[in-house]
Amino acid sequence: MYIQGMDTSERLIEATRELLWDRGYVGTSPRAIQQRAGAGQGSMYHHFAGKPELALAAIERTAHDMRAAAEAVLSGGGSPYDRISAYLLRERDVLRGCPVGRLTMDPDLMADASLRAPVDATIGWLRGRLAEIVEEGVASGEFAAGRDPVEVASAILATVQGGYVLARASGSPAAFDAGVRGLLALLRPRGAVA
Repeated sequence: MYIQGMDTSERLIEATRELLWDRGYVGTSPRAIQQRAGAGQGSMYHHFAGKPELALAAIERTAHDMRAAAEAVLSGGGSPYDRISAYLLRERDVLRGCPVGRLTMDPDLMADASLRAPVDATIGWLRGRLAEIVEEGVASGEFAAGRDPVEVASAILATVQGGYVLARASGSPAAFDAGVRGLLALLRPRGAVA
């Protein structure tokens, strides 16, 4: 399952990342982590003080990877609309959902300020980054004047996260795709051909 030669702490972090995405914090037991990582209890507690510390390492890694993937698309070439479109249309495991967004549905995780912090920071970063791009589009005249960049960025995030929910509920990525197409139609610059 894991790359041969990957050290035990890395296997534990990767196993925890997968389990958090699939089961959430409450459903991720130390035993399940150990089994998935192929590590014993002693190894787990040698590297991490407990489940909260290991979960934090996994959440921080997931948040870092999500930021890097988003930034790679958002800093690409093209107009603001093109970059937002590339972000919305990038390949995703729609039926599995967002690995960071799904954490917000876990009440125990959200109740722990240290575990919630990287989730909140990542969502805030993404909203801010999207707002910068919308602001560029407003300044260049690509988007209509008077649009609030933070509100538009929030709508983009809401479409993505809501699209995951709709897709999972229906068992089909079509619901996600329809939401993205609808938002892109609303954002399409004046005079642009569909």
